[in-house]
Amino acid sequence: MVVTEYDVLAEVYEWLISDAKLPPAEFAASYDDVLSLLPPNARVLDCSCGTGQLAVGLAGRGIEVVATDASEAMVRRTAELSEEYEASVRAVRANWEELPDHFEDDTFDMVFCVGNSLHHAAGATGRGAALESMSRLLRPGGRLVITSRTWELVRARGSRLDIWDRLVRRNGRDAVVAYRWEIAPQWEDEHHIEIAIAQVDATGPVLVRSELLSCWPYRHEVLEADLHRVGLRTEASTFDPEAENYTVVASKV
Repeated sequence: MVVTEYDVLAEVYEWLISDAKLPPAEFAASYDDVLSLLPPNARVLDCSCGTGQLAVGLAGRGIEVVATDASEAMVRRTAELSEEYEASVRAVRANWEELPDHFEDDTFDMVFCVGNSLHHAAGATGRGAALESMSRLLRPGGRLVITSRTWELVRARGSRLDIWDRLVRRNGRDAVVAYRWEIAPQWEDEHHIEIAIAQVDATGPVLVRSELLSCWPYRHEVLEADLHRVGLRTEASTFDPEAENYTVVASKV
């Protein structure tokens, strides 16, 4: 089994974030609709926080934010970003199953699990455990916000190499981004994504950082059933079988 760490990609992850969501304030603004549902003095968990753009953006609005990630490198980068923006974010290294070890049940008004992260949970059992942990941390009436790839589309395209058709500029450097998909025969099998970021220097050298990641895809209706199983009721979903990604908002019954 390939261990999903993101320790290599953490150093260059900004090349994978869209221009529109790179500024923390803009990342947070993309969730204005659900953030408007928060009560005063809300507590929010950004689970699988990545490099911290969302967490820092939320903290910039005066929201009490905790950010967690299974990758130590991602947690470090989140802490660095919060320091850069002078935002108050508590960053904790923890995978989904470890969340109840760090926080009491019914602690948060909203939990975010965005950035297409849930597919890294190991199969139906791992995904169920992850959702159960996040549900436990929500207060009654609290909401879980999940973004997901449309895996029905991903699997239909089969194993392949996708190379972005434009250079991405970050920190004064250009890079080419490539995704190599290893699509397994069955839905429940372990799949792999290798992500490579090739930084191109004007003088000629190319610096490549890549990481092979494990993933376990799921159908949209399976995710809906999983949410229901852990006591969450879907309030809204942008699922479209022809769209690349979708968002689900589910409330704790």
